[in-house]
This record gives sequence, C-alpha cells and structure tokens, in this order.
Amino acid sequence: MGKIFAIGDIHGCFENLIRLIDKLSIRPEEDTLVFMGDYIDRGPAAFEVVEYLIGLKKIYRNIVFLKGNHEKMLDDYLSGPDKHTYLVNGGQATLESYMKRSRPGMARIPEEHLEFFKSLTNYYETDDYIFVHAGLKDHVPLHIQIPDDFLWIRREFIYSDYDFGKIVVFGHTPFPEPFVEKNKIGIDTGAVYGNVLSCVQLPDLKFFSA
Repeated sequence: MGKIFAIGDIHGCFENLIRLIDKLSIRPEEDTLVFMGDYIDRGPAAFEVVEYLIGLKKIYRNIVFLKGNHEKMLDDYLSGPDKHTYLVNGGQATLESYMKRSRPGMARIPEEHLEFFKSLTNYYETDDYIFVHAGLKDHVPLHIQIPDDFLWIRREFIYSDYDFGKIVVFGHTPFPEPFVEKNKIGIDTGAVYGNVLSCVQLPDLKFFSA
C-alpha cells in the first residue's frame, strides 16, 4: 500500500507550499496526497495557491482536497448571505490576490477556481484514518456528523479522548508544532502567522515542514 501525505492549512502561503512539496518524496501513482482545507485568506497569494493545487491534480493520481471553514465563508460571500464574516476573517487578502489578475476594482475568480472550490469534500476516510478540516463530535457516527462541525469544531474535539475508531487527522486549530495524541493528529502549525506549513507522512508518523 502507498503512503499518505497530509498537508495542513496553507492560507495563501504559496512559498511555504512550494518548499514543502519539494521536500516530499511522493510517488504519483502509489501514494495519496491529502490537503486539509483553508487554502485561502489571510495570506497574500490565494490565487497562486489554488492555481498550483489545480495543477497538482494533473500529476498525482490519488489527491484529496478537503473543505475548510474559509472556503465555506468564501462560498457564503459569493452567494450573498454573509459578506461581512468573510471580509473580517482574512477574506480581503484573497480578494486582493484575485484583483491583481482582473479588471481594476474587480476580484474575478476564474471558473476553474470556482469549480475547484465546489469540488471540495468534508472528509476522507481510509482503513486507519479519518481526515477532516476541524474535527468530529463525540458519539456521532461519521456519516451523520453535522457539516459545520467538520469545518468549525475546536476545543470540544481537541480536548476529547473519545475513540473515533480511527485516528483523526485535522487542521483548523494552529499549534506551534504538530499535535499528536492517541486518537488524533493536528497538523495546522500556523504558516500564515509566521510559523511553518506542516505535513505528516502516514503510517510512518513522519513530519515535514517549510
């Protein structure tokens, strides 16, 4: 069986992403590459990140893109119900990144990028792991978890010692270094806050950062 490489929250940190991918020995046909969501917002290069990720789909046979709460906020912004929440949570940086490639005063998101955002999934499951952006709620079967918990849950999940049946790999909550417990692995290490972008290689539990 191939290895799994799971990468934490990128948040528009394109240079970190490039450096991290260069460190990984991923076999395009055998291994699986999982991205934990929050590709955009706060950082300066959302356009470049999304463009690059779309390109990776043409290289790696097994690649998974999870949905993060920031992609949900972007969707709410674009569809109209809530523009304020997105802007005050780092969305302005994303709009400015897209404005650089649009007509003055407009932040046009290319159709290919919109399709990428629409294609994101709430979780990914293997025989041994569950990959999800934010976490899971105790005592709730995976198939009936509330989508908002996949994207937003934090302390309730992080401080839980509940056995989810498989190890849960998650992002969303930044830690100074990867957070490892018997039931979970957190790999958001706050790249957008001046720390590093992290990856865990499974099942080896080997970490890379850039």
